[in-house]
Amino acid sequence: MTVAGSISDQVLKILQKEEEAVMDMLKQLVDTESPSRVPSALKKIIDLITVEFHKLGYYTFYQPGETTGGFLYARPRKRDKAAPVQLLVGHCDTVWQLNTLFSMPFTEDESKISGPGAYDMKAGITQILYSIKILKKLGETPEVTPVILINTDEEIGSIESRRIIKRLARLAERAFVMEPPLGLDGRLKTERKGVGRFTLKVKGKAAHAGLDPEKGVNAIVELSHQIQKLYAMNDPEKGITVNVGTITGGVSPNVVAPEGTAVIDVRVNNTEDGVWISEQILGLTPKFPESELVVEGGIGRPPMEATTRNQALWHKAKEKGAELGMDLKSGKAGGGSDGNFTSQYTATLDGLGTPGDGAHAPHEYILKQGLLERTALLTLLILEPSLQRT
Repeated sequence: MTVAGSISDQVLKILQKEEEAVMDMLKQLVDTESPSRVPSALKKIIDLITVEFHKLGYYTFYQPGETTGGFLYARPRKRDKAAPVQLLVGHCDTVWQLNTLFSMPFTEDESKISGPGAYDMKAGITQILYSIKILKKLGETPEVTPVILINTDEEIGSIESRRIIKRLARLAERAFVMEPPLGLDGRLKTERKGVGRFTLKVKGKAAHAGLDPEKGVNAIVELSHQIQKLYAMNDPEKGITVNVGTITGGVSPNVVAPEGTAVIDVRVNNTEDGVWISEQILGLTPKFPESELVVEGGIGRPPMEATTRNQALWHKAKEKGAELGMDLKSGKAGGGSDGNFTSQYTATLDGLGTPGDGAHAPHEYILKQGLLERTALLTLLILEPSLQRT
């Protein structure tokens, strides 16, 4: 049997020889623009990724979306059907609109690669493809069969793909999420806050603001009192944040506002706090008896917590990183990802993408050396035997 250290050396040697091809694959993905809300563009990048999986001997299934670009599922054509499975999750949609490449082209220098979606998270997809390619070159068949889910709606909440992600996570022994890591030092994400979205609608009563304002019920005034209640729910010590991000209301300056709406973002560290804050927001009551409140929403992405199984997977990654000469660190992310879903059902490690900076920003980039290092790390993790017997 080949020892782990020699596998590490072989993986690194292959990556050194394949470096140009790895960078070219990333360039193809970046140059294939894929905004979350343009299904036709998303289909093009799905087609590109599908071809690459077929070259690797993988079976693929594409499910079109109703309002999104759908998702791509891939697994080895030849596999042991009785073997446990591990889930690799990535998304190919970006926040960037079509033709962003004109102002923000793919750029490569000695240390960085820039371009729309390079960091978040087309580098992660590149890592998946090349990890599988390396395994094929080595003639290694993982004991835990890798299955891959690439969705096209992560940046808009995984509104259609979350169902298949949860279904696959229930079947998987572990899940690796290819989102970018934290910071330039590339801390893996072992915890994520839960994310909630609520809408508060206030119904008042219209009246002429000059002739008979006393006959009206001003929904904006009621809304202002509710916003103060909402901000009083913030608890920095517990990590509970409540933010009123947008408000709308009224129909005209000379009309007592008959309606007002606020959209609220909520972040929590754990499930219990998510239940508590949801009860508080959904239980809001009017300050003025004539007003009516309609509150909708909930915690859409549950917290990814530092569970025992998640921590076991993190420690395994740290061990594999050490074999590659990497001193890996971990951290908590304030934002959500598909790891929030997988963590509810299986051991999950997030932030396995490539170090860099500028997610959703014009200076978005990755570190070239980081792309090779993190591809090697993912390869070793895929090769790990079942954690249930180690």
